[in-house]
Amino acid sequence: MAQAVNTRGPVTGTATRSKKRKPFLLDLYSTALGKKYVMAITGIMMIGYIIAHMIGNLKMYLGPEDINHYGEFLRELLVPLLPRTVTLWLLRIGLLGAAVMHIHAAYGLTVINHQARSVKYQSARDYQVANFASRTMRWTGIIITLFVLWHLADLTWGTTNAIGTDGTFVRGDVYNNLVRSFNRVPVAILYIVANIALGIHLFHGVWSLFQSLGWNNPRFNKWRRHLATGIATIVVVGNVSFPVAVLAGIVG
Repeated sequence: MAQAVNTRGPVTGTATRSKKRKPFLLDLYSTALGKKYVMAITGIMMIGYIIAHMIGNLKMYLGPEDINHYGEFLRELLVPLLPRTVTLWLLRIGLLGAAVMHIHAAYGLTVINHQARSVKYQSARDYQVANFASRTMRWTGIIITLFVLWHLADLTWGTTNAIGTDGTFVRGDVYNNLVRSFNRVPVAILYIVANIALGIHLFHGVWSLFQSLGWNNPRFNKWRRHLATGIATIVVVGNVSFPVAVLAGIVG
């Protein structure tokens, strides 16, 4: 009986080597769903900070002692368990990380959406299906990012706080630093415009995060809209009231 001739070539290691898989979280983040989760979670973190920050700043209406004490309270968080200001810096670093991840995920989703859509909107009517807030998310996000940098330079680092005034920035003197800053009309206008952009961004962000997390039901859309409108309105009215109160002479 003739033996069958083996015509197959030698088996190489390449044929049996499986592709190395990414860690689960990185693999999830590479998908549109994962990026939506990251945007929603980091968005919730930043919304919490924005609301807390606004509530704390309302102490300006109680006078210098109260808001300056609030600033000192933040620097003394978890003392003596941790050294002074360490907890505050950890919170800042965590918030910065959340902001970076939020921006990166938003950029990644934009790229994915452009790749998935071979043709753009065919008419102005098609484009208007998306509401104003959703269509301006990129631009309001850029405005907010630039504003945050100014806000830090103005009231945290103090490098721009005294420009155009006769005073000087005093670390820890939150009340007078705020009043000096908002007494400058261009700066007050900048804060008002930036917070209106923040409100638009918050409205769509709160509305869409439920959908990103899979908590989307037509029966709850009315409540989602009310919640988004309420949070955006409270933040805008609260933050805009600070420069308006200073310019109006209510605080000063």
